[in-house]
Amino acid sequence: MQPTPFTPWTWREPEPAGSTTDPAVVESAEDFGSAGVDLVGFKVEATDGHIGSIDQASYDVGSAYLVVDTGPWIFGRKVLLPAGTVQTVDRNERKVYVDRTKEQIKDSPEYDKDTFETPEYREQVGDYYTGSYRDYPR
Repeated sequence: MQPTPFTPWTWREPEPAGSTTDPAVVESAEDFGSAGVDLVGFKVEATDGHIGSIDQASYDVGSAYLVVDTGPWIFGRKVLLPAGTVQTVDRNERKVYVDRTKEQIKDSPEYDKDTFETPEYREQVGDYYTGSYRDYPR
């Protein structure tokens, strides 16, 4: 069986049945966008702990992302997370789980509110997370 290639700007399918999360509670983030549920304000959890909360979210097909305000964790810095890094969404707990470590997120390209939607910046961020997926698959 071939592994699924990482597509940074596309929501992934929800975790398969039999995972450790309750499928009645955890849903695909894509379902949130199409159902009109906004992820802004949800807390974000890396594989090794809390990183912040969602400040902005896009559900655009092929270019979906989350802007996460990290608060004091990395000196108030915001980070751009492509939708492909989202592993699961827990509606009851209002949490989004991503499949990257805090260190990988901290080392991501610097977020700039004025340029984050440019193709050049998106390519830089997409390449960074694609590389981290290849180097450290979940």
